[in-house]
Amino acid sequence: MLSQAQAVAAAPQAERLPAVLWPLLFGNFVIGSGVMVVPGALNDIQANLDISIATAGQLISAGALLMCLGAPLFAAFVAGWDRRRLLALSMAWYGIFHLACIAATSFAALLPLRVVALIAPAIFTPQAAACVGLLVPPEQRGKAITFVFLGWSVASVLGLPIAAYVGETLGWRSAFSLVALMSFVSALWVWRSMPDGVKPPALSLGAWKETFRSGALMLTVLVTVLYAAGQFVLFSYMAPYYKAKIGMTPGQIGLLFMWFGAFGFIGNVLMTRHIDRLGAPRAIMIAIAGMAASLLLWPLGTTIALVALIIIPWALGCFSSNSAQQARLVGIAPPLASASISLNSSAMYAGQAIGAAAGGWMIAQGRMDSLHWVGFVILLASMAVSWWATTFSHGR
Repeated sequence: MLSQAQAVAAAPQAERLPAVLWPLLFGNFVIGSGVMVVPGALNDIQANLDISIATAGQLISAGALLMCLGAPLFAAFVAGWDRRRLLALSMAWYGIFHLACIAATSFAALLPLRVVALIAPAIFTPQAAACVGLLVPPEQRGKAITFVFLGWSVASVLGLPIAAYVGETLGWRSAFSLVALMSFVSALWVWRSMPDGVKPPALSLGAWKETFRSGALMLTVLVTVLYAAGQFVLFSYMAPYYKAKIGMTPGQIGLLFMWFGAFGFIGNVLMTRHIDRLGAPRAIMIAIAGMAASLLLWPLGTTIALVALIIIPWALGCFSSNSAQQARLVGIAPPLASASISLNSSAMYAGQAIGAAAGGWMIAQGRMDSLHWVGFVILLASMAVSWWATTFSHGR
């Protein structure tokens, strides 16, 4: 048995999260930064490759579609792989194909390379989350998963604005080069830190069938599709929108994204603190309402200062809504959490693809001024479906 002194010394160690989670957090930061590098550098991609903004936006919608379909498909394909090798390889893949993108001299060459690069996010983020339970004791599992996903929140605060600034000032190839460099660092860190033999159990076919048969779960996942689409109708094109409408400089666009990311991080913190008191359905409704309020007020953003104020409610709800959605899905059917959360990730990417494609089509039709109205209507639809999902769940 441990002596009293040994027990006291061991207690802080038991509470402390293992160091192996840090490379997983950093990997999610790199993944998030790479996913968001295109919206940040969209102006330079459009100008450098001599294409329209709507055409450049296809990089966002096509990539999101790949991540949407790829997350569950790759989960089945890599089920038996050792996670040390899988996660390190996926980050190396991310770096290699971002370097390949740099060599592209036309949109026709860039599009397939960018889509293939995004196989890495479809693998790394869900598989990093899946293996956390094998790296920490059960009492630390929730805290550990939250810690690892913090990488995406940090990417919203730092990765997106840095990518936007580098892309706008040094060119999109420099922004892609930065993502590639970070990817290789991440691959090496994961390889050196992760133990061998980490192989989470695969999801059973029965779990997937039961998930798809649950009306409450599927309605909740539809909420995610809708609020992601409502946001990305406009968010995908925010940089060219503000350059065209109020003449924002590259530095100002970078700062705007940093401002947005900072309030997104704050929103996540507030959601974590208050979701248990509010309940997940109500918390999600508040988050979506905040996003809708920003789009309703969008026409008032005629100066940089007004824009900064108007986007605060959107930012507060943007990232926190997805955190609350995961808690909501777990609450509806705890035994199906692995399947429902994986499906929710695919729903997020599906919404991004739909929103970016719709926004690009509208810009091609000369209707950039209406982007926020379309997004607003879709967010209202998301709120309606969220209410329906709640009543459906209570009435089971």
